[in-house]
Amino acid sequence: MTDYGEEQRNELEAIESIYPDSFTVLSEKPTSFTITVTSDAGENEETVEVTLKFTYVEKYPDEPPLWEIFSQENLEDQDTEDILTLLKQQAEENLGMVMIFTLVTAVQEKLNEIVDQIKSRREEEKERIERKEREAEEAEKFAFQGTVVTIENFLSWKAKFEQEMTELKRKRQKEEEQSGKGKLTGKQLFETDHNLDTSDIQFLEDGGNSVEVDESLFQDMDDLDLDEDDPDFNPLDLGSDED
Repeated sequence: MTDYGEEQRNELEAIESIYPDSFTVLSEKPTSFTITVTSDAGENEETVEVTLKFTYVEKYPDEPPLWEIFSQENLEDQDTEDILTLLKQQAEENLGMVMIFTLVTAVQEKLNEIVDQIKSRREEEKERIERKEREAEEAEKFAFQGTVVTIENFLSWKAKFEQEMTELKRKRQKEEEQSGKGKLTGKQLFETDHNLDTSDIQFLEDGGNSVEVDESLFQDMDDLDLDEDDPDFNPLDLGSDED
């Protein structure tokens, strides 16, 4: 028959000798104690720390002890959850054997991993900040220098500009037509309608190149006493004589 009490007392003596500065007995019935576990020093001498509280159950080590995180420093909530999960896993794997040293050692290694993760997170954050600073500098430099002109982007700009100008001209012409300002002058009509060039010639051709004269207008000319040799003759006086 297993003497659980003796196994528990023997383990307590061993734990106290291994962790003399971090082991503290809280009670004897039931046996409860704490062990403070600290990680190795990380960057800038930073460490993470957790104080574990263990309580023996009657049939320990055939049954796992009770545990909880009594206190902690520099740990995030996810870190504490990971530690509790680790303790459960290790306890299940070591049932039937005294396991406090095994549990504490596993937590010690986990804390060292957390310190390394903190270092990685800081490096990633530093790289992110540096990247943003580089992007801001490049954007400022690009804004100062402007766009380098190449044949390709010049032709693209030219095509876009001509399209915009054509659209603007069409819009203005439409507005002028709607406001009554789009009426063409005679010169503009002549320049735009080439049929006007030949309109007078066509008129003469339609008339047969002949001009009809009303001869009755000249029938009374023979009755006039005209002396063109008279130095005092003036055709304008003809009208005055009739008066």
